[in-house]
Amino acid sequence: MSRPSVAIASLGGTISMTPSDAAGGVVPRLDASQLVAAVPGLGTLADLTAEPLFQLPSASLGTAQLLECLAWAEGKIAGGARGVVLTQGTDTIEETAFFLDLYWRYPEPLIITGAMRTPLSVGADGPANLLAAVQVAIDDQSRERGVLVVMNDTVHRARWVCKSDSLSVQTFTSPDGGPAGRVVEGRPEYFHPPVGRPLASRPVRTFPKVAVVPALLDDDGDLAVAALDLGYEAIVVAGFGAGHVSFGFAEHIERLAKVVPVVIASRTGAGSTASRTYGFAGSEVDLARRGATLSKWLHPLKARLLLGALLAAGTPHQQIPEAFAKWGTLPRHSLTNQQPAP
Repeated sequence: MSRPSVAIASLGGTISMTPSDAAGGVVPRLDASQLVAAVPGLGTLADLTAEPLFQLPSASLGTAQLLECLAWAEGKIAGGARGVVLTQGTDTIEETAFFLDLYWRYPEPLIITGAMRTPLSVGADGPANLLAAVQVAIDDQSRERGVLVVMNDTVHRARWVCKSDSLSVQTFTSPDGGPAGRVVEGRPEYFHPPVGRPLASRPVRTFPKVAVVPALLDDDGDLAVAALDLGYEAIVVAGFGAGHVSFGFAEHIERLAKVVPVVIASRTGAGSTASRTYGFAGSEVDLARRGATLSKWLHPLKARLLLGALLAAGTPHQQIPEAFAKWGTLPRHSLTNQQPAP
């Protein structure tokens, strides 16, 4: 019986960082083959290929690089890989995972992992995370689940995963949706069957600039107005509570929504925006009436990526609320309904 094949690519990040006297701290240096070589027994699980794609701290990854990663991963699956693993910095994993999940149309899993401690640290977590990522990638139960984040022996779905602590190895959580599963004795055990995932159409233009503007005490959202002057093509407002802003901010939103798409999310980090509870000026009912789209369960950072993907695919502004409804509501079926992206 032949062993499964897994393709691994390194993008940089803490998992690859070693000290640099010149830089005054650690910097990305190790590539995918070096990371694989540091994990005892990893090569016995699968036939591995390891390639460096980038050598960047994850804060400097962008949509252009991620589309390159997507194309690389798709090529590996087309070539027969059971799964694909990307290693990167943890600062942006919650965003990169969701971005890639918007387009990942294969039943084979795309796994993202990294590390909170550098390779030379006491208790470095990178090797264990990479081992768990490959264990998840080769397991049949991982199919039809899209992009998964594997950290600290926990499996998270791209839609829900968030970084919740600046330095702890237990930083990744999945508010509301909960983790997808745990890695136990070398195999993933999933808590729920796969659920349907909508897919975004492929970009037909460069990704637009989409601003995320928080609602703040004693602030009327002047930054949202300024964003248009800076060339932003859409705005996500990280609103108070269930999707609320001040009286003055609400007036800005009404004017802005006539020009660009405006999406209202919650800045709280968990929970859905409301839709029919509050009716005061600046409430979710009022903002929808003024032309804004409510993100429902989508975190502001993920709402930004979805909004950018819709615009990059040429989605007309009037269709954005309907498109957001596909991602913002909770999936209610256990079988995927994915269609290949055009």
